[in-house]
Amino acid sequence: MRVTDPKKRILLHSCCGPCSTAVIHRLISDYEVTVFFYNPNITDALEYERRKAEQIRFLKECEAAEQISVDLIEGPYDPEVYYSAVVGLEQEPEGGARCARCFYLRLQETARRAAQGGFDCFDTTLTVSPHKNFDVISALGAELALTWHVQYLNGNYKKKDGYRQSVEWSRQYGLYRQSYCGCSFSRRES
Repeated sequence: MRVTDPKKRILLHSCCGPCSTAVIHRLISDYEVTVFFYNPNITDALEYERRKAEQIRFLKECEAAEQISVDLIEGPYDPEVYYSAVVGLEQEPEGGARCARCFYLRLQETARRAAQGGFDCFDTTLTVSPHKNFDVISALGAELALTWHVQYLNGNYKKKDGYRQSVEWSRQYGLYRQSYCGCSFSRRES
């Protein structure tokens, strides 16, 4: 009888339920996935709660329908943390330096939690979106992996048709798909 190694534990930062769909499905066979819902950039509290509720609903329904288990950790919701992080970058265009600072904020907390929680690695669902710069996110993740001494998985989840799959999974589960990233600046530009 062959003994298999236990799955590695990954802390997966999730920006929303829809983006998490394809990423979780890609990771679940190889990793014990814990979703970390940490998004202080969502500056409208009702929008934040709606996105959180959809993330929770997806995980519960997915667990029941597909017999997979994914834990959830919610980070603190404090938009002032986001606004402090992007001060001086308010006029930056969507996808610019303000977004990079936001990615860093969320990935830093994910890496810190992964290191302190004994996870083998961390990653983010942000890279499933065609609107997010993979190279920027990848460089930030690599930097934070060195800082926190925890592996960054560095998945480019938009590859292999990941975004299209996330849209299909969202449709299958009837998930609310937002039309903007979450911050007041992206909402204004949408």
